[in-house]
Amino acid sequence: MISTEAGHPVLRLSGITKRFGTLVANDGISLTLAGGEVLALLGENGAGKSTLVSILFGHYVADAGHIEVHGQRLAPGQPRAALAAGIGMVHQHFTLADNLSVLDNVMMGTEPLWRPASHRAEGRARLLQVAEKFGLSVRPDALVGSLSVGERQRVEIVKALYRGARILILDEPTAVLTPQESEALFETLSHMVAQGLSIIFISHKLAEVLRVSHRVAVLRQGRLVAEAPVGGTAPVTQAQLAQWMVGHAVDAPVRRPAASVGRVVCALQGVSTPTGTRDRLDGVALELRAGEIVAIAGVSGNGQVALADVLCGVRRASAGEVLLDGQPLRASPAWLVEQGVARIPEDRHAVGVVGDLPVWENAVAERLRSAAFSRGPWVRLRAARAHAQRVMEAFDVRGGGANTPARALSGGNMQKLILGRALLAPAGNATQPRLIICHQPTWGLDIGAVSYVHRQLTEARDAGAAVLVISDDLDEVMVLGDRIAVMHQGQLTEALPAQDWTRERIGLAMAGAAHAA
Repeated sequence: MISTEAGHPVLRLSGITKRFGTLVANDGISLTLAGGEVLALLGENGAGKSTLVSILFGHYVADAGHIEVHGQRLAPGQPRAALAAGIGMVHQHFTLADNLSVLDNVMMGTEPLWRPASHRAEGRARLLQVAEKFGLSVRPDALVGSLSVGERQRVEIVKALYRGARILILDEPTAVLTPQESEALFETLSHMVAQGLSIIFISHKLAEVLRVSHRVAVLRQGRLVAEAPVGGTAPVTQAQLAQWMVGHAVDAPVRRPAASVGRVVCALQGVSTPTGTRDRLDGVALELRAGEIVAIAGVSGNGQVALADVLCGVRRASAGEVLLDGQPLRASPAWLVEQGVARIPEDRHAVGVVGDLPVWENAVAERLRSAAFSRGPWVRLRAARAHAQRVMEAFDVRGGGANTPARALSGGNMQKLILGRALLAPAGNATQPRLIICHQPTWGLDIGAVSYVHRQLTEARDAGAAVLVISDDLDEVMVLGDRIAVMHQGQLTEALPAQDWTRERIGLAMAGAAHAA
């Protein structure tokens, strides 16, 4: 916990209510934030956190209630008014223009339109000053579209700080940081808070919530169900936070070692991808065996995307060989699906689902050409809808029926849909996945959804699948991995048994310390 004396309220939310049709996303929520305070905002996916902060930042207009900043009413539905009031927001899902540079994204909206020329030299100097001050490495001239997920996250944080935010909303800020980088961020937050900065801290990592915050507020089904100080004579525990979030006790994650490891299902032998690309592989060797989970740790942007793409058939290796059950793996996603290779992509919104299509079409999308769901050019609608219903029931996909647009699902339910599509074979087909490629399978999910995803992957492993988990979350890596390897600058360490690693050793390897690997 960051120690500081809380000041007077700088932010007050009074009776905030927001409805989307019959759904009440926020139900009469009242909260305050003091000067120099870190308030952790917790809740399951779909609990109303994103809606609440979107109202605070002016992206939504509340149906009832109001917001005050430093005692002054905040104009509703105006992000510019929120910025002018000193509110900065770092979204979980990025709000950057891919075709512009980092500098252009950071400066966008900070200069008047009538100015004949942009003061780019001053902007660059300020950007680099802010980045250095807070230990967030960025490249001002790089196109955002060429950046990794982790680099984009850092740009979002720098952008908010560049604009002089005094009330900062951080949504999963450590999701792509090493343990050492996370500690550095926490130290930075400590200095910022000591100078009077106020922070709303949104995270599903309960240990870091207790490490950083002064107070927690928990939402469930749109309502504020708990508020409590952190520390004191009766400190809040992770178990208590989890119970407030989901409404019942949640078992702490426990690693279950593989019972029986079988044959090599997939092997990478000296695999490299073309030089000059943003995210590449450099002589990677790895074996994935039936009945085992191999977990890959690393800071995002060090080759993880290339590794997943090669194994999912969307990128070709320029050197080396990838074998699936001893045969060359084809760079063909359709062929890989036929061969029992399942994938859980990194970005569930951009790659995992087609948001404007209904749930049932997304549930069969990867097998639409198969005889189970089509006959010639005709889709077998009844079979497709029945399979989608099986996926929704088996994987507890909530948030609407089979005709609901996928974009309307919460992050957790969208991930469950993707899991079900990957892991559940069509009726009458006994073939289960033999190789499962999971890239950030629980990124941004709440503790209940994380537990569910982990259980499904462990059960798939126990059923004989070879599972590769690529994750920035060290807790996830250490809970799931039977063997663990670390990626850095396109190179992969040897995959060693989980018990041979410590968090510190993994963190050092993620930062490129050769001796750690």
